[in-house]
Amino acid sequence: MTLSPTLATEAPARRPARRAPTAAARAARRRAILNWVAVHALAIAAALFFLLPFVFAFLTAVMTDSQALTTDYWPTSWEWGNFAEVWETPGFLTWWRNTLLYAGLGTLLTIVSSLPVAYALAKFRFRGRNLALMAVIAMMMLPPQVTVIPMYLFWAKQLGLGGSLWPLIVPMAFGDAFSIFLLRQFLLTIPKEYIEAARIDGCGDLRTLLRVVLPMARPAVAAVALFQFFYCWNDYFGPQIYASNNPGAWTLSYGLESFKGAHHTNWNLTMAATLLVMAPVIVLFFFAQKAFIEGVTLTGVKG
Repeated sequence: MTLSPTLATEAPARRPARRAPTAAARAARRRAILNWVAVHALAIAAALFFLLPFVFAFLTAVMTDSQALTTDYWPTSWEWGNFAEVWETPGFLTWWRNTLLYAGLGTLLTIVSSLPVAYALAKFRFRGRNLALMAVIAMMMLPPQVTVIPMYLFWAKQLGLGGSLWPLIVPMAFGDAFSIFLLRQFLLTIPKEYIEAARIDGCGDLRTLLRVVLPMARPAVAAVALFQFFYCWNDYFGPQIYASNNPGAWTLSYGLESFKGAHHTNWNLTMAATLLVMAPVIVLFFFAQKAFIEGVTLTGVKG
């Protein structure tokens, strides 16, 4: 049986075979890679400088007790149960709950109390405004160790709140100097025409702040919130002063020191606990880094 000439001409033509890259193309590709590495050598070195400690901590966290901190840097067996053992340590969940309460409530109170003050310093004209701004800047330069003794005597002795985190949380309801200054610098960049238009439409100062200024200041609010959340999450000095005598009020930063003291020979468990403490902060910054960088970059454009 023979094919007709019409069917023979309609048969699909074979695709040409894909040619292998020539030696010149491979050499050009290697040169491009080497040029990229040469241009970004400093950035690669900096990235490795910051990344290698995390890699070392992770590899140590999944090792056995006998292999941790030896010359064998690659795990012979991956002990994922180390993370579960740390998580089930008595008190670890309590430290998590206390840290979330401290960081979450402290961040919320800081934003609520600092934003109106920053708005007043940025957009209102009143006698003593410059003096108030100078007072805020002076508070930024005042080390917390200077006021720790009178504050401890007030909160722990007079009010009887020792052994809790409330002496650290309640003061945030009265504003934070750094947050006020950062928000004020951003609010200066908002054109006053928006605020004047809102007042013409009948909005009061509070409504103007909530309906007009706050949506435009979201990058700065996000940056301040992240700064305050990271500070509270990593705070060791405050819980040590007020909550050291009550294990039920310990935070992760202070509890991790106790955990390390109890497992000073189990470096794999210590590294696993360290990673569990750092993980929420790293994940939060990874998802919020755009707003964080935008808020930090846009503050201080106008002074």
